[in-house]
Amino acid sequence: MKVLRVETAEPYEILIGGGLLTDLPEDLPRVLSTRNLALITDETVRDLVTEDLARILIEKGFRAEIFSFPAGEASKTMETVVQLAQDMVRAGFDRRSAVLAVGGGVVGDVAGFLASIYLRGVPYVQIPTTLLAQVDSSVGGKTGVDLPEGKNLLGTFYQPRRVYIDYGVLSTLPLAHLRNGLAEVVKYGAALSRELFKFLELQAERLLSYDPEALEHIIYESCRLKAWVVSQDEREAGLRRVLNFGHTLGHALEAALNYEILHGEAVAVGMVAAARLSEALGVAEEPVAEKLKTLLSRLGLPVGLPNDLDPESLLGFLAADKKVWHGRLTMVLLRRIGEFLFFQDPPKEKLREILRDLPKV
Repeated sequence: MKVLRVETAEPYEILIGGGLLTDLPEDLPRVLSTRNLALITDETVRDLVTEDLARILIEKGFRAEIFSFPAGEASKTMETVVQLAQDMVRAGFDRRSAVLAVGGGVVGDVAGFLASIYLRGVPYVQIPTTLLAQVDSSVGGKTGVDLPEGKNLLGTFYQPRRVYIDYGVLSTLPLAHLRNGLAEVVKYGAALSRELFKFLELQAERLLSYDPEALEHIIYESCRLKAWVVSQDEREAGLRRVLNFGHTLGHALEAALNYEILHGEAVAVGMVAAARLSEALGVAEEPVAEKLKTLLSRLGLPVGLPNDLDPESLLGFLAADKKVWHGRLTMVLLRRIGEFLFFQDPPKEKLREILRDLPKV
């Protein structure tokens, strides 16, 4: 098992290992003072992981009650949070309770947000079951839900007591969702670590074959990089915005397609667009777009826009983006693989040109 420490105002650890969920009953008392646990999950993960986990906890003397909602981004709403809160109140969960977020990114965001506001805040732990959640959304304390106007427009910063990453559960993950998470790993490599990017280039086939050693390496490196960034900038006042590489246009693409595209797929297209923009604006000091496009293609991720999507429609969603600061759109671009820069207010005409020239798929 590997351990990482996230040095936020309330520090916590990330535990990474295969099969570590079986040790959860022994470890939880180290970070939680209650045995009253609300397991928040979606209906898919409930059948695959959460019911077994609840049984293990109950056998060890915990009260472990499951609260689930339909899987998918469409459930990431205030209505879902209110329904879960009402169910917990009716079940008698009080301030001496804790929340376990068991699932992918949507579950983590919803459960974390619920924990942050339920009875003005109860402790929670993250138990991510998808690669995307394991390398990204479970670490850093961002919680939230979507509005029709855009993603994550309601939310809080609320750090978990601990993050348990069991990469053994990834064996249940469909290949499309493995690729979904690999997009975020590419993000870390492209923006922050040339070494991680090189590892992805060398080990793409092993990763797509669910090789446990390769998966452990990229999970550890991704979490290490994110923990370092979050420790420097917990509230996204500056450096943490590097984690938005590919997300500016990625979020716009998700919104334009009514969230019928996987998050990692949208981010992959967003990264290609950002890399091309880096070259077009002359800030890239080496070719970056083709290298990024080649790696994403090898990992089975999209690098272009759907044929029937008008690129112009994406520009309208950028105005509502959280990455607009004081009325100015800030994008993460690349100087080279492994080195980023922030660029404010890229010319709209350049953005339009980049989007228009992306491949159609």
